[in-house]
Amino acid sequence: MQLTSTLSLLLAGAVAGASAGCTNFTSGPDRNGKYWIHGDGIKAAFIPYGASISDLVINDRYGIPRDIIMGFDNATYYSIDESHPHLGGVPGRYANRIRNSSFVIDGETFNVDANDNDGANTLHGGSDGWDYRNFTVVTHTRSSITFSIVDEDGRMGFPGEVVSNITYTLNGMDWDFKMVALATTRKTPIMLSSHAYWNLDGFANNETSLALNHTFHMPYGGLRVGVDNILIPTGELLPNVNGSVNDFWSEPKQIGASWEDPELVNNCGLGCTGYDNCYLVNRGQLGGYDWRTTDPVASLSSEWSGIRVDVWSDQDAFQMYSCNFQDGSFALKQSQGLFDEPDFPRVVPQYGCVVLEVQDWIDGINHPEWFRDSKQIFGPDDGPYVLEAKYRFSVE
Repeated sequence: MQLTSTLSLLLAGAVAGASAGCTNFTSGPDRNGKYWIHGDGIKAAFIPYGASISDLVINDRYGIPRDIIMGFDNATYYSIDESHPHLGGVPGRYANRIRNSSFVIDGETFNVDANDNDGANTLHGGSDGWDYRNFTVVTHTRSSITFSIVDEDGRMGFPGEVVSNITYTLNGMDWDFKMVALATTRKTPIMLSSHAYWNLDGFANNETSLALNHTFHMPYGGLRVGVDNILIPTGELLPNVNGSVNDFWSEPKQIGASWEDPELVNNCGLGCTGYDNCYLVNRGQLGGYDWRTTDPVASLSSEWSGIRVDVWSDQDAFQMYSCNFQDGSFALKQSQGLFDEPDFPRVVPQYGCVVLEVQDWIDGINHPEWFRDSKQIFGPDDGPYVLEAKYRFSVE
């Protein structure tokens, strides 16, 4: 296909940026199909399937390397895994849930693939969303990799063609990513994210196999999107009252701190105890800010390993999921876990990980009263959709 001149410039810029400062590096996948990039004291691997992160390795407080990303040992497993938990990929063209699998743009109703809750709604772009597809590797250097995808008009029911490039870079102890998507033919919803599963202990904590010991903080997360029993937004914006189970803004607390509180039951859907909530990032209420220098929108840390990640983002919402539906059937990678503790099986248990998603307000395309259209609906004349984020790692 013939790309527009604007898109060509976007891709050229990504290639040039990724190539800067690279010497003595042979690009390409390793024997497991993974593309490695390197920072200072940190390295990460990515695969074309879903433009997914598959490994992130950092030394813990004792100098022991920990792979803190849930994934598979070999890239081929991602496309054949029947459970498909959106493992480290880029969900698209519209991340999270779409109520009734439909939306309206300029008076026209569009129906998209209904792949969630027995056809009640759409999740992460449908049953053949972006993180089910192989991206093209545009460039790969020692410190950066860029993937691209062309999402055809009508695929999964979405109107218009979208072309996107995803760039991941390691700079020192920072993992930076930039997601750019251009609607080339007509208006369409676009909302992306990164769906990585974290365990900052590398699934090797000999005291607990869970991630409920991780401390979480969202200093701007005073509100969350209200949802119904199947996690579809109702239109309400709910306060995270000081001291309540969803209060991660007033001070840092362990994810499991409120586990015995009855308020946590049904917090992540009917019959679900835990978290799968979209918190609003209300920095703008405090005055002007630069997302790169203002306090991080979220922080996650583990006292056991000493590993900490602070998240900066230009997005106005943040989803935290406590791996409520892991059931112990997902095997650890060879780089993870304990090999000499028979009481700690080499699997990911329920609540054994945490998903952190930078994004916009979920299902904003079905709530015009939220005024999110300029953040979520794009046409050829609107310029590109852009998401930027920085995950800064440290060891305490």
